[in-house]
Amino acid sequence: MGTSLTNSTVPEEKIHPLRQTVSWIIGCTWKKLQSPVIVGIVAILLSSWFIRTPYTWVRYLLKWPFRIRNKKKIAIGPLTDLFQYGNIEWKGDTKQAETMRRAYEDIYLAHNIKRMRKIRGDNYCALRAVLFQILSQGIPLPSWMRDQDVTKIPEKVFTQGCNWVQLFCFGPEKYTGNNVFGKLRKYLELFKVQWINIHGIKDQEKRTEMCMKLFSDQENEYKMYEAMKFLMLHVVVELHEDLKNGEDVPGFCGFFFARDSSSDPLSFMMNHLNYVGDTGGLEQIEMFLLGFTFHLKIRTFRLYKYGTEEFLSCYPEDCHREWHEVLLLTEDDRHYNVPITWS
Repeated sequence: MGTSLTNSTVPEEKIHPLRQTVSWIIGCTWKKLQSPVIVGIVAILLSSWFIRTPYTWVRYLLKWPFRIRNKKKIAIGPLTDLFQYGNIEWKGDTKQAETMRRAYEDIYLAHNIKRMRKIRGDNYCALRAVLFQILSQGIPLPSWMRDQDVTKIPEKVFTQGCNWVQLFCFGPEKYTGNNVFGKLRKYLELFKVQWINIHGIKDQEKRTEMCMKLFSDQENEYKMYEAMKFLMLHVVVELHEDLKNGEDVPGFCGFFFARDSSSDPLSFMMNHLNYVGDTGGLEQIEMFLLGFTFHLKIRTFRLYKYGTEEFLSCYPEDCHREWHEVLLLTEDDRHYNVPITWS
């Protein structure tokens, strides 16, 4: 047994040189680290880290609010897979979540619409979604806008006995007074020129690029929505006059003018239109007016109506055959996103 222990143990004379070698390596390393040059290099590196790291974090925190603000200002979102969007937005086992997921799946599979763009959900949302469709698809101006100088429409409305048009509100701007005509002329001209210019771009990719640039300019973007609002008001004045004279009017007018809050153009402007862009958006009946004004067939997937006849609605229903079609989808008849069917 003693022989076995002797054979398995490292000889003592071999242990001492190993210890000496390790001690020598540690000693030399420590001496090198104590060198003024090495100490200086380490000090510079550490001081740089300690100085730059807090500065980097401070700079990041200061920029964070601007990142959030810029993110909120994104009017038109990037291309998104429609089916994945539905599954991400509507997780859970509730009946509502299941209905929404099935609605998105139906649009994806049965209607063969694979992509969408999310639209910023403020009180211009419906106007933004429709205008983006108009411009990005290259839809031409309606004939009634091509055939006249739209900048003269405000005075035309005024001379029709509608002197109350001076009370027209530009979103959150409550009072403009005599300046209303000048502002409207500028906004209407901007709206028509931008529409004509973007329609003239035949390449789809370039046209979409120009649209995204336009919708990133919030000031001009809002001016165009206000122009759309006023053109809708102009059409309401014309329709109301036709109705009084016993002429044919679109079917939605029966419901539109039956509301106590919009029985005539003045009440429509004061009770509904002036709030659009400020504290309210377009109501469903006003989507009919939007489509009629710009000669559009607005087909809308109303997801919360999935499984009923109202799941796919059209504004207006009695549109002309030659009118162009745009697609929207909504989960609540307030916020609209854009299904994408083109390349």
